[in-house]
Amino acid sequence: MANIFVPHPVKEQLPGVDFCLTSNPSWPVAIIMGFQHYVVMLGTTVIIPSIIVPLMGGGNREKAEVIQTLLFVAGLNTLLQTLFGTRLPVVIGPSYTFVVPAVFIVLANRYNVYIDPHDRFIRSMRGIQGALMIASIFPILAGFLGIWRLFVRLLSPLSAVPLITLVGLGLYTHGFPQLAQCIEIGLPELIILVILSQYLPHYFKSKGGIFERFYERYAVLLSIAIVWPYAALLTAAGAYKNSPPNTQFSCRVDRSGLISGAPWIRFPYPWQWGTPTVNAGEAFVMVAAAIVALIESTGAFKAASRYASATPPPPSVLSRGAGWLGIGIMLDGLFGAVSGSTALVENVGLLALTRVGSRRVVQISAGFMLFFSVLGKFGAVLASIPLPIFGALYCLLFAYTASAGLSLLQFCNLNSFRTKFIIGFSIFLGFSVPQYFNGYVITSGHGPVHTNSAWLNLIMEIIFTSPATVAVIVAIFLDHTVARSHASTRLDSGRHWWEKFRYFNKDPRSEEFYALPLGLTRHFPSV
Repeated sequence: MANIFVPHPVKEQLPGVDFCLTSNPSWPVAIIMGFQHYVVMLGTTVIIPSIIVPLMGGGNREKAEVIQTLLFVAGLNTLLQTLFGTRLPVVIGPSYTFVVPAVFIVLANRYNVYIDPHDRFIRSMRGIQGALMIASIFPILAGFLGIWRLFVRLLSPLSAVPLITLVGLGLYTHGFPQLAQCIEIGLPELIILVILSQYLPHYFKSKGGIFERFYERYAVLLSIAIVWPYAALLTAAGAYKNSPPNTQFSCRVDRSGLISGAPWIRFPYPWQWGTPTVNAGEAFVMVAAAIVALIESTGAFKAASRYASATPPPPSVLSRGAGWLGIGIMLDGLFGAVSGSTALVENVGLLALTRVGSRRVVQISAGFMLFFSVLGKFGAVLASIPLPIFGALYCLLFAYTASAGLSLLQFCNLNSFRTKFIIGFSIFLGFSVPQYFNGYVITSGHGPVHTNSAWLNLIMEIIFTSPATVAVIVAIFLDHTVARSHASTRLDSGRHWWEKFRYFNKDPRSEEFYALPLGLTRHFPSV
């Protein structure tokens, strides 16, 4: 009986994962799981163009083409990241961080002279492309020159907790608020998803059934397969016939305009909208977004390594991933994807939900992105899933990512008041500072930093409205200044647990999980 009072042991690799980073399920299972990752990333891929393209003057056709382009580039970037970047099972896709700078460019006065909506769309798209290509230079240089490696080495388990936790929790506005845009569809999706993924597996486990893992692995597809036809039935029955336009857009399955606007076959290609243009101020704003996306992606990379049952990625591997993320943003600019790239948080959460952290599964999902980006009509059918369904998925998947950050507390001394202060204060400011900036914009029409330079104002707004960015800045500063010389500080922060992963060759498992394919590690060694 005395053993029950022994604390749970610390685990460098997460136990209970069915397939880790380097192990693979059977091909049929891997293909279905890859398709599920593809479906999950569709929400963000549809939402971002739906915000930006109408402001650019584009209609349903332009929106469908931009979504196809986003899918195509996301497939390329996911393959590049899983093959040559961090090699973690992360999906690289569009980021909400880039919405503000994209809208800033679209609303620039110089585009008001274009009367034709399509002409305005083309001109503003070229401005976004140019800014993205300039912004990509920062993560490319920071990653491949090893600068990002120096930043990552400042992270301890203690300071990584606010970063990873707020990478997930910071997206709370895209969860239940999006679900509630059509509560009669979103809430059933959330309830069914929780039942399928959490209750039924334990029921069948107690009964000795074979369906325990079935419901965990395919809960997303099964729940959508139930709720989507239900939404179609409501639409066909005329439930929203006299509803306001916003309700019809959120609830009806025939209001996205993607199927009618999408071509049957279309190959996205570089500079498809014409030669990019560059404005210095807009480029600086986009650089700020790239910095925030890089910080948030670093948190997502660490969460993905946890759910893939891999060891903590060495700083050099994360720096390598940063460089390839920069190349991804460069490709976003070349192809005209209206948004830069990041590691998608929802797909990291899906690793936890399914307990499948296989790299191959995510690479298969990249294949689906490329396939459906070319066959536009078929891809548009899935992309027309009502957005409240995705909002329900996010409630669970973002929460899983946040819990990956909280799980790092096992490496810290939770009985230390220093630990309690740094964790609580950084997380609190991570929520409170962005809330202040957002509220200031709503009440006054501009941010608290209000100078004659619009691009400088927006840079400050982008940085300080990112909960993860604010939290990690505060956490790293406090972790390296509060009681720095005290003998117990290193142990309280958990630095001794990550010391062996500080350099690539100090732990043999780094080679197993993060070595480059085809023997490229010999030519591009990690340190």
